[in-house]
Amino acid sequence: MLSPDEITSMIEAAPSLMHRTILMLLYATGIRRAEAALLKVSDVDSERMVIHVQLGKGSRDRDVPMTPKLLEALRQYWRWKHPKIYLFPSTEGHRGQERPISDKTVWYACKEAAARAGIKKRIGPHTLRHSFATHLMEAGTDLRTIQLLMGHAHLEHTTVYLHLSQRHLHAAPNPLDQITITDQSFSRKRPDKYQA
Repeated sequence: MLSPDEITSMIEAAPSLMHRTILMLLYATGIRRAEAALLKVSDVDSERMVIHVQLGKGSRDRDVPMTPKLLEALRQYWRWKHPKIYLFPSTEGHRGQERPISDKTVWYACKEAAARAGIKKRIGPHTLRHSFATHLMEAGTDLRTIQLLMGHAHLEHTTVYLHLSQRHLHAAPNPLDQITITDQSFSRKRPDKYQA
């Protein structure tokens, strides 16, 4: 998992506007790398402020919310690239005209940005996905909402983020703190021979 500062460093270290936009999209939505690669321009619904993920894992569609910051980044990218069908089209001739980028390109965008940012951890698109979910958990988002945003079929798949969330580790009430112990003075005499 990455800290918010590490993610900021990665986004700022991206070598191109396309890579920067991919990184922001991954972190802002928690979508998988294949889902990002296959996004279409028509999947971005600025009116409803959602991105429609078609045929995600398990062939399930879902909508993920879009923030104004992400929408502005997508608009900036669109004005620069002018994609027609796929949001991130492949270079013409590489995979064919109007084809999506490979999910390996998404992986490479993460790897290169992390290296340029000086982050030594093993980084990939799934790292941003994990960070998205964990940071939501730490901000107080409930597990069911995170499950829906992540596109998990079963809640058990989402509970892994409970282990990663420091907030939840410290939020559980400790049993010792739930009891009242009266203050007693103890003498400094030698301990009882039967005392452990």
